[in-house]
Amino acid sequence: MSRYDFLVVGAGLAGATFARAAAEAGRRVLVMERRGHVAGNCHTPEREGILVHQHGPHLFHTSSRAVWEWVTRFAAFVPYRHRALSRVGDRLYSFPINLLTLYQLWGVTTPAEAAARLAQERIPCERPRNLEEWALSQVGREIYETFFAGYTAKQWGRDPADLPASLVRRLPVRLTHDDSYFPDRDVYQGVPAGGYTAMVEAMLDAPGVEVQLSVDFLEERSRAEALAGQVVYTGSLDSLGGHRQGYLGYRSLRFEHTVLEGDFQGAGQVNYPARDVPWTRITEHKHLGQSSAGRGGVSGERTVITREYPQSYDGDNEPYYPLADAENRARAARYRADAEAQGYLLLGRLARYQYMDMDVVVGQSLAVASRLLGRTGF
Repeated sequence: MSRYDFLVVGAGLAGATFARAAAEAGRRVLVMERRGHVAGNCHTPEREGILVHQHGPHLFHTSSRAVWEWVTRFAAFVPYRHRALSRVGDRLYSFPINLLTLYQLWGVTTPAEAAARLAQERIPCERPRNLEEWALSQVGREIYETFFAGYTAKQWGRDPADLPASLVRRLPVRLTHDDSYFPDRDVYQGVPAGGYTAMVEAMLDAPGVEVQLSVDFLEERSRAEALAGQVVYTGSLDSLGGHRQGYLGYRSLRFEHTVLEGDFQGAGQVNYPARDVPWTRITEHKHLGQSSAGRGGVSGERTVITREYPQSYDGDNEPYYPLADAENRARAARYRADAEAQGYLLLGRLARYQYMDMDVVVGQSLAVASRLLGRTGF
């Protein structure tokens, strides 16, 4: 007889949410995590009294009341509405694009003036063949070149003319002074006061849940699978398949963390879309609403900044953004079919080969747990 009902591979948001839901339904769960900490890419270690988003800024936002009520069970959230800036040369622009941005670019002062200028700038294209043609049809040449062309080229490692339009769902242009990054209701936006690592630790602190850190499931597969009746896998899909059908395409990132005196940029995020700047954005963590003491706001006399450098994925570094073109989607579908045929339950962005916001990851895990365990009300 198995010692556990479920073996959950990965202690990020997907795995931790499922593990807690299963434990609350009376199941025994073993969580196996290859890193030495929980929370996955949401990990927020402390430096200089500041909670650092080790793998880039993670800002929780959702339109789902059920998801919000779930995560706020495990942490007190600091209300935080994310805003950013975009630096082009020696100029700073409000971003995402709003009426202030358009005033900074063109001097327009009313929604009507902005709409008329946008209509003039757009380059009609009945059947856009790539991301560049689609973007030009939406916002025109100046906005595209100023804010999107270089950023996209750096992020994906390809010229936008060689990328499918599907990689960018929309280019938000607001004809008001709303500069909020996310459209969700303010009541459902925030950051956990003590950081995501503490939140996930609280999620996993439940009777029936055991956590093993620094254990690689793929190296221990035979032994580990014998421990549980069902494996819930949240790691990379092609790694689970032994890369037998080739590597799935991803873009990776390199993070350069620096401690400085004082205040560096006065904002949580500044984008750098110019092609000749090697990083895409700089995060200043003390402006993201958290402190290690569990209080929101700016902390201490020092600051921690992170430059974010996109890079190729080589199989050894971390996969972040799926290059989900037709070839990769087809390969992922084959890997997924093989894994499910072997009885694996796949959860999360890596196992599903799909970029998802944090709230979608949590919602997916809760939905699967509800269906599998026959319990509602998570």
